[in-house]
Amino acid sequence: MAIYVYAENINGIYKKAAFEAVSYAKAIADKDGETVTAISINPTDSSDLLYKYGADKVLNIKDEGLKGFSAKAYAQAVNEVADGNIIVFPHTTDASSVAPMLAIMKSYSLITNALETPESLFPFQVKRRAFSGKGMMHAKADAAGVIVTVSQNAFGIKENAVSGSEEVKNLSVVNEDTKVISHEQSSGKLDLKEAEIVVSAGRGMKGPENWGMIEDLANLLGAATACSKPVSDIGWRPHSEHVGQTGKAISPNLYIAVGISGAIQHLAGVNSSKTIVVINSDPEAPFFKSADYGVVGDAFQIIPQLTEKIKALKG
Repeated sequence: MAIYVYAENINGIYKKAAFEAVSYAKAIADKDGETVTAISINPTDSSDLLYKYGADKVLNIKDEGLKGFSAKAYAQAVNEVADGNIIVFPHTTDASSVAPMLAIMKSYSLITNALETPESLFPFQVKRRAFSGKGMMHAKADAAGVIVTVSQNAFGIKENAVSGSEEVKNLSVVNEDTKVISHEQSSGKLDLKEAEIVVSAGRGMKGPENWGMIEDLANLLGAATACSKPVSDIGWRPHSEHVGQTGKAISPNLYIAVGISGAIQHLAGVNSSKTIVVINSDPEAPFFKSADYGVVGDAFQIIPQLTEKIKALKG
């Protein structure tokens, strides 16, 4: 039986998280000699992009009623076409709201934030993040089937090209829960949750007029920018950049925190980062206890020097 995977798209364009989810599904399929069937809703991107990462078949759901996102309606659509006992989702905001609804519809187990390929398939057991990323646990599914969400940037994107096929599924799902009045999408910036490098700053920057050095460093590194909650609350930066317990939870390969003390609420959103670098003038800042690397000093001196050093290394 095929391993199914939900390939999320935004306005028809596949997200990086979709490729990671397909890569993960392919790794599971290879363990048991199965195939991978990807499901996407109203995509405009070519299915070739999913074949590249191991999707043997792509089911493209076409439904005008699903132009606006609704977790319940999307779950109903996926439920109509996915009949495997293992279904993989990326751990994005939208997909993470679809997955539990689908689990209820199918009476499947739900395991979120998986970090690695499963230790066993029957029963399905996998290592996952727990306690807001501060711990790990080995979760086991007891139901007949399992839905698993893959923590972003944990497994990675792995090319494993196959000769796939595409099938269009014309559905007509009733979407009564959500009515989209308008849709605005930021452009020219990296998706914060998908970024592999994030440069973040807090009140230690003293004002919004000083954020240029943070943006310069981020642009040089090909990184996304983020901020602490107090910074977004006072309007120095947009709320879309707020990371933490009440903001976005991220798991980049590298998180650089500048002028952020490291309150527990902030750590809850970033402690899944593979490497954390803290720059703070206060040697007693709590963030240093969680950092892989720490620099005690004035950010207004350190950041420009760091930027220049990286420029020199890049030639």
